[in-house]
Amino acid sequence: MKSALFLTALLVGAPVAAHAADSNAPLRFVLIPKVVHPWFDKVNSGAQEAAVSLSKITGRQISVEYRAPQAADVSSQNDIIERAISTHPDGLILDLLDEKGNRATMEEAVDEKVPMTIFDSVAPEGMNITAVGADFCQQGTMAAERLAKLINNKGEVAIMMGVPTAPNHAIRAKCEQAVFAKYKDIKVVATGIDNDSIETGQKQASAIMQAHPNLAGWVACDAAGPVGIGQAIRESGKTGKVQEVGLDNLNDMIQLIKEGVAESSASSRPEMQGYWSVISAWQQAIGQKTPKYIDTGIDLITKQTL
Repeated sequence: MKSALFLTALLVGAPVAAHAADSNAPLRFVLIPKVVHPWFDKVNSGAQEAAVSLSKITGRQISVEYRAPQAADVSSQNDIIERAISTHPDGLILDLLDEKGNRATMEEAVDEKVPMTIFDSVAPEGMNITAVGADFCQQGTMAAERLAKLINNKGEVAIMMGVPTAPNHAIRAKCEQAVFAKYKDIKVVATGIDNDSIETGQKQASAIMQAHPNLAGWVACDAAGPVGIGQAIRESGKTGKVQEVGLDNLNDMIQLIKEGVAESSASSRPEMQGYWSVISAWQQAIGQKTPKYIDTGIDLITKQTL
C-alpha cells in the first residue's frame, strides 16, 4: 500500500514527456542478472512488484522479463543481452559480470536506442547510465571492520572474492583488504574465487581452512560465497572457532546466523534494487530524466536484528 501511494505521488509530481503521456501501449523491460541465483530471485521479486504497482497506477501494462545466465560467464550474458536487444524492449536492466567485457554489447544497446539501467554494479566509464545499488565499499568495509573486532584485531583471515571481474565484487574486495591492512596483527592468508556459486564457495573454503588451520575468520564479496563458507565451517566442526561476517540476506545466510555459524551479514537489499531499477526503467521509457545513482542502503543482519 505504501509503495502504491508513493508511486502515485511520483506519477502526479513528475514531468512526463508529451508523447509518453498520450500513449497507452504496453511497456516491456528485460532484467538480466549475473547468473541463476537465489539473490537475483529476490531482485526479480522486487522488480515484479514494481511492475504490478505501476500497471495498476498508470493503467498501462508493464511487464518485466527475467532472463538469467545459467553460469557466471560474460559470453553467455552478452548473448542474452544481444538477443534481448533484438526484440527491441522498452528498457534493459543489467547486472554486469565484467565492465570491459560487457561494454561492446551495451554500446550496441545505445546504438539501437534501448535505454539501460544498471543494478548491483557501476556503469562503465563514460557511459551515462543510472545505477541502482548500495555503496559497495561501505558494505565491504562494514563486514571487514566487524570481523576485525570479532577476532580482537589479530589473526589470519581469508576473503572469498566472488567473480573478480564483477565491478561490485572487486570494489568490496579492495575495501575489505584496505581495512585489514590497517591492523598490523591481521594477515590475509588466502583468497578464494567462488564465481557466485555456493557449492564452489564451500569447496574453496574447505580447502583454504585445511591449508590454514589457524584461520581466525572470513569475509566475502558476493552473496553465494558466505553461504558456502558457513557450510564449510559447520561441516569442519569449526563453528565458534572460525568467525564469519557474511553478505546479503539469502535464507541460507540468515539460517547460518540463527545457528551461530556466522555472526552477522551486511545486506544490500536485493528486493529494493529490483524495485527501483524498474522505476528507473519506466521513467526513462516515458521520457523522464533519471538520477545518476540510486542508493538502496545496507542492512546489518544479526541474531538481535532478526
